[in-house]
Amino acid sequence: MERVHRFVSNDFTVRAAAVNATIAVREMQKIQNTQPLPTLAVGRAMVGALLMASHLKEKQQVGIYVRGDGPMGRVYAEASFEGHVRGYTPHTYFEPEQYQPGLKLKEYIGQGTLSVTRHMPFQKQPHHGMVELISSEIGEDISHYLIQSHQIRSVISLGVYLDTYGKVQSAGGVLVEVMPGVEEEVVQILEKNAQALKTSISKEILNGVAATEFVKPFLQGIPFTELDHDFPISYSCPCTEARVIQALETLGEEELDDMIKNKEVAEVRCQVCGRPYEIGVERLQEIKSKLYRQSLN
Repeated sequence: MERVHRFVSNDFTVRAAAVNATIAVREMQKIQNTQPLPTLAVGRAMVGALLMASHLKEKQQVGIYVRGDGPMGRVYAEASFEGHVRGYTPHTYFEPEQYQPGLKLKEYIGQGTLSVTRHMPFQKQPHHGMVELISSEIGEDISHYLIQSHQIRSVISLGVYLDTYGKVQSAGGVLVEVMPGVEEEVVQILEKNAQALKTSISKEILNGVAATEFVKPFLQGIPFTELDHDFPISYSCPCTEARVIQALETLGEEELDDMIKNKEVAEVRCQVCGRPYEIGVERLQEIKSKLYRQSLN
């Protein structure tokens, strides 16, 4: 299984993360049946969330919410330190009038904000930060958030590659962060390395390059070491059929009775991960009977 690989410079002034998230992004597309542009947007957000979460601590997670004024203006992704990730857009079936080479997300996400929420165990309120979108391509916006909210300069590359049928062939990325107070010379080395890159991360994955190799061109000239981070990536959401049934119980006996009489299958889709659930008529009858028994007590 793939995992996020973490690295630190030998003087602890730079940290980096690299990931091949192809399987998780494919799973998202399979579950939600997303069209090409929504797949690109949600896929990039998922990769970005995985990279950011790997720099947190155990049982912490980060959520990324892009909200623009364009026709595909809402994108959400969430990842944990342990490698669980999910992503969603309500505009799964959005398509432009015409696909053109070099299509940019900005035209369809539009102007707006990027919100980043860090959830930490034992804290009632998560840490929340928000910045204006500067490119709406997601990667540059994450980098903008890091400098504005945490004074951390960074280099980030997020890639999702689709075939001619719009299916995910590869997805991955690299995030390099420079700790506050580091000498300008180190920043210049990183920027020069990033500018010299000729092949995208998604193409590297297609060429069979391992995630541990992604980071080397970015950190050329800076001695570094890989850290332990043995958590396999998985597309994961805490939604369950039991939670869906709890939600159906709130409909009440009358509405459930109408569905049963019309022999309607309850189709419920998780609004965050997109996973669909179907609750049959027999199960609806059981839920209705349970509510009736409770009403007698």
